[in-house]
Amino acid sequence: MLRLKKTVVMVGMMGAGKTAVGTMIARLLTVPFLDSDEEITRAANRPISEIFERDGEPFFRARESEVLGRLLKSEPAILSTGGGAFLSESNRQLIHESGVSVWLRADLELLWQRVRHKTTRPLLRTANPRETLRTLYEARVPLYALADLTVDSGPDLSVEETARRVIGALSTRPDVLEDI
Repeated sequence: MLRLKKTVVMVGMMGAGKTAVGTMIARLLTVPFLDSDEEITRAANRPISEIFERDGEPFFRARESEVLGRLLKSEPAILSTGGGAFLSESNRQLIHESGVSVWLRADLELLWQRVRHKTTRPLLRTANPRETLRTLYEARVPLYALADLTVDSGPDLSVEETARRVIGALSTRPDVLEDI
């Protein structure tokens, strides 16, 4: 049996599998699963796409930071974040101080296959969404690489296999997971 000692924050691009894998990790470790985007949606009583459209990305990012700070103060859990949450230096610092970040790394082609038919991605509502995704990917990868741990997500891995890989990476950190 393993005990989670601090919140694990899943970071990475849209489509990397943060929510699916995070949910599975939470199930395997029998801890709560939290999703920062769901919390923002609940607090605003509006979908994220509407927040972006009505209030703009800077407003959304400010709310995202507030929610992240609140969630990191609760009991240890698995926390999935939106793709842009880890870009903010203050968010990275907050996560580092209160939890542990795990970059769920996926290549651009896999991300595109997973998000290309989704209409819920406000940043991809452009004339050329694939090119937009590539631009976001290239800009964000160096920041995701600052995460405490990196675990690869691949098309040949199931959600459970990826979750078990993350748990294996977390097991290398006695400040995060301990045998009980």
